[in-house]
Amino acid sequence: MPQTIEKLLDRAAARLDATSESPRLDAELLLAQLLGKSRTQLRTRPELEIADTVQRAFEGLLMARLQGAPLAYLAGEREFWSLPFRLSRATLIPRPETESLVEAALACIPPDQAWRIADLGTGSGIVAAAIASERLLCRITATDLDQAALDIAGENAARLGLGNIEFRCGSWYQPLDGLKFNLIVSNPPYIREGDPHLDQGDVRFEPRRALVSGTDGLDAIRLIVENAPAHLQPGGWLLLEHGYDQAEAVRVLFHARHFMEVRSIRDLSGHERVTLGQLPE
Repeated sequence: MPQTIEKLLDRAAARLDATSESPRLDAELLLAQLLGKSRTQLRTRPELEIADTVQRAFEGLLMARLQGAPLAYLAGEREFWSLPFRLSRATLIPRPETESLVEAALACIPPDQAWRIADLGTGSGIVAAAIASERLLCRITATDLDQAALDIAGENAARLGLGNIEFRCGSWYQPLDGLKFNLIVSNPPYIREGDPHLDQGDVRFEPRRALVSGTDGLDAIRLIVENAPAHLQPGGWLLLEHGYDQAEAVRVLFHARHFMEVRSIRDLSGHERVTLGQLPE
């Protein structure tokens, strides 16, 4: 039996109340995604009747949310850097702390220069797109081992009208043979194998390959830092996001490869989240 938007949302929010911090928002986002409408449009037409087929699809999304599936995956979208990004289960869910990585990169890149930039392990392309949107003269090459993730990243760049990003499939530097950059940026996997957080919250549903990196969480970071000098111009910058308790170890890796101006930057929670360094001229 058809129901109105208002009744459908009221009942869904009541069911989500015990498991979500924002039950009404969750319900609105899921229904808006199904209908191809904005939340504002839902609110301005609360009396609109919803077809049985849409109700059944909505019930499926609602059940998945009640079982803990991340809202970002169910809705298929998440905002980052005030930009809308489509997601899939091939990509990580954007997190606010990663904006610290973008801020640090932008502080290094002169607004009036056409730098070459690499984004390693781009996932859904949020870091590459955020930088590209602020530095239109720059050319960004974004890599990822997973073609499914690159497909999402390419779709995001196209939706945002960003023509200054190219995407290459391969592991870390492998697609960049012979290329050198003014700046390399990455948000690589950095969680330790067996970390209990892997079995909690949204992380349970995210791709493990994009989360876990060896017994100490530093395997990918070691590889990136070790090989960065071969892909950076003299004076070029390397910037990495890492775990809240890994900054000191990451700084040691930077110093071992003779980076200068090595420092770590705190995120909004006060954790050292991003480490950067510059090659000698």
